[in-house]
Amino acid sequence: MQNLPALVVLLTVLLQFGTMYAVGKARGKYRVEAPATTGHPAFERAYRVQMNTLESSVMFLPALWLAVHYGYALWAGVAGLVWVIGRVWYALAYLRDAGKRGPGYMVCMAGWAALVVMGVMGLARAWIAG
Repeated sequence: MQNLPALVVLLTVLLQFGTMYAVGKARGKYRVEAPATTGHPAFERAYRVQMNTLESSVMFLPALWLAVHYGYALWAGVAGLVWVIGRVWYALAYLRDAGKRGPGYMVCMAGWAALVVMGVMGLARAWIAG
């Protein structure tokens, strides 16, 4: 289980690639020439999925590794999987209908929040132990 967080990072990289691929595919399908970031609504949804996932990853990855560093490798890995599952759910729902992205977002944020709690607990424990 020590390798579970690393698997989560790999899955996150693959998710980022998937969102990047979806944007490229939408650019071609809807003829949105680079560097444009607006055009057909389906392209704009794909673009927002990519950017939102990238933005969320910036908060997620450090929280994951803080939790792992402070001794919660198994639980951090589980919370990380929750985050990845939530982001995939979010992405697929958003690509179909932006109004249906909420449940996936809530799942991924629950995983992220669990990681932040683990990181705070671990850091507090380390400070107290001194």
